[in-house]
Amino acid sequence: MTPDRLARGLAGMLLTIGTLHFVVPKPFDDIIPEEIPADPRTLTYASGAAEVAIGAGLLVPKTRRTAAAATAALFVAVYPANLNMVRLCWDRSPAMRAVAIGRLPFQFPMIWAAYRVWRDTE
Repeated sequence: MTPDRLARGLAGMLLTIGTLHFVVPKPFDDIIPEEIPADPRTLTYASGAAEVAIGAGLLVPKTRRTAAAATAALFVAVYPANLNMVRLCWDRSPAMRAVAIGRLPFQFPMIWAAYRVWRDTE
């Protein structure tokens, strides 16, 4: 897959998820680890804004390389929330637990895709 196509795919994902942070923030609030000493809604909005900005940056060739690096960093930064989702779902149905656990490995190919866009963009 070309870096341009990867960038567009990552951008679409980030723009969609980032927008959802504002449209339906509660599910995002709920997975923020309580150990993080900040207001969950503020963190939800901040991460949503970051996702929208980074997604837009991936669409612009001049900012694509910087946005790709930010994408990889963002995917690493939100991983604790995904781990926390597993912790929160542990006592729920096996299906909920499977979804929470199943999401974890997808983070790594997304980080790799962001790295490839960064590496292969001039």
